[in-house]
Amino acid sequence: MAISSDQAVGALRAAAEPTRLRILALLAREELAVLELCRILGQSQPRVSRHLKLLAEAGLIERFPDGAWVFYRLSRVSPVRGLADQILALISQDDPTLCRDFERLAGVAEERAQQAAQYFAENAARWDEIRSLYTAEDDVEAAILRLAGEGPFERVVDLGSGTGRMLTLLGERASSAVGLDLSRQMLNIARAQVASVGLRACELRHGDILATGLGAGEADLVMIHQVLHYLADPGAAVAEAARIVRPGGRLLIVDFAPHDLEFLRAEHRHRRLGFGDAEMERWLAESGLAAPETVTLPPHVTGGLTVKIWRAERAPSHLRRIA
Repeated sequence: MAISSDQAVGALRAAAEPTRLRILALLAREELAVLELCRILGQSQPRVSRHLKLLAEAGLIERFPDGAWVFYRLSRVSPVRGLADQILALISQDDPTLCRDFERLAGVAEERAQQAAQYFAENAARWDEIRSLYTAEDDVEAAILRLAGEGPFERVVDLGSGTGRMLTLLGERASSAVGLDLSRQMLNIARAQVASVGLRACELRHGDILATGLGAGEADLVMIHQVLHYLADPGAAVAEAARIVRPGGRLLIVDFAPHDLEFLRAEHRHRRLGFGDAEMERWLAESGLAAPETVTLPPHVTGGLTVKIWRAERAPSHLRRIA
């Protein structure tokens, strides 16, 4: 996309400062909150916020509030985004300052992962109780069954399978199923749950939702149930899930609508406080899936959370060839 000389000058001026260049490089790796950037850069919040403001005004980055937090990422549709990519591509991969920043970023990510692992290990035994605090699970599961369809499915994949509830819910409709989770405690419970209902063609694996190791187009039904709000890069998880969906298959995502219950970050390790339709639709479209059908389920307790279910499909092969 062509840009004006004024846009080019503005973007170059904003990027032509050491800290702001470091911020661009970090945000090229993942979206980050202000306080996370402060930790990595070793600078005060007012100073970092000033740099972020200048970068946003130049169109190089964008901010998006999430409850009381504000996250930043490289601009997706700004005409100067390409200029940011070119600037970063020119910098040596061995640049000592950026390498140090990336090490600190990895440390922040590792700390998040350790906190999440501890939380899931401590709460694995009561996980089904925790996830049903805000919306009646019977209503959610009835909607999931309707949106999934009667099947039969050749292959069901459940990403972030937790205690295996989605596998036991949908397993009878599938010839084979696989569930992935990073928590070994969750997997142990899931194995017991799957065995208790007699699902023999169901495999539980220790795996990462961002790098599943599963084949492209492997499944005709992929589930992500109440997982995205824990992730630093939920859009990447949606892309990986969509990659697994075969032509004619579907992806079901269950998560919360946007809310402001900040205590969930500290007490339950939520990173994002829900997702709006526009954001989810963009991720799905970028992943090559059709516009989703959306179901909204209000909370069954006052002050609770609204659950959203998005169902998106990959066009059958013959339709894709015609298009």
